[in-house]
Amino acid sequence: MGGGTGLSVMLRGLKEKPLDITAIVTVADDGGSSGILRSELQMPPPGDIRNVLTAMADVEPLMAEIMRYRFSNGGEGLAGHSLGNLILAALTDISGDFVTAVRELSRLFAVRGRVLPAAGEAVVLHAEMADGTIITGESKIPEAGGIIKRVFLEPADVEPLPEALEAIQKADAILLGPGSLYTSILPNLLVPKLAEAVVSSNAIKIFVCNVMTQPGETDNYTVSDHLQAVYDHIGLHLFDYVIVNDGEIPEQVQSKYAEKGARPVVLDQEALDGNGYKVIADKLVLFRTYLRHDTDKLSHHIYQLVQDWISR
Repeated sequence: MGGGTGLSVMLRGLKEKPLDITAIVTVADDGGSSGILRSELQMPPPGDIRNVLTAMADVEPLMAEIMRYRFSNGGEGLAGHSLGNLILAALTDISGDFVTAVRELSRLFAVRGRVLPAAGEAVVLHAEMADGTIITGESKIPEAGGIIKRVFLEPADVEPLPEALEAIQKADAILLGPGSLYTSILPNLLVPKLAEAVVSSNAIKIFVCNVMTQPGETDNYTVSDHLQAVYDHIGLHLFDYVIVNDGEIPEQVQSKYAEKGARPVVLDQEALDGNGYKVIADKLVLFRTYLRHDTDKLSHHIYQLVQDWISR
């Protein structure tokens, strides 16, 4: 469960394992191409769904590139739009609803598993800041630059997609993260019946923590701070295991991220132990243009945890 690029990166490795995967993706995005299509066509935002579909698809690399292609020149029409987002918009119009469009594109792309929006309608994400200010809109929240007290959805009683609810109820394992804590991960848990299903599930529950803090969302957060934010919204310690990076990040890479206000997430082991979390720590980062999780190592740890849980 999640959204953004973090979920997509993890799924690229996880889809190679002999697992039946369902990805449940937030529908709170309101920025960029997704935000324009959401506003003009009255459809759920397609961007996060498109990223996850591409990550889980069994297609030629060129097709994946086509789905990710973003028009840089197009006047006031195409400029800024992702071709994959436009394809999902077209399929929504053809099929009559967004969920069917996602299902049909999944079939065309031979997706390994299922990709489901958390709800069949777009939701608006709000944040209450520490000073009492209310920020409206997923894309506006990190830009506010304050300390987030809580996030909440409008409508608050949004109904989850029935297939998403069923997937949680039948799951052997439930994973959240990596990704933007307040704008990609928590919005899924703010859908009331989805949160209830996760809480009542006997599945192993795993949190994959971000490698770096996110400016405007998790400034100076430790690993336990991420989990405390989930606790503050849900009211209990949700996870059995926490997967974290304990590998060194080169100074030059840290400096590059520090220019934008991001720092490595500190592993505060004692706080995690005190709250009963089991920690899987490993060198989980790769750096090319950006820091990303090592999908092979991450998927190995997840698969091992799931196998051990099932066979216990």
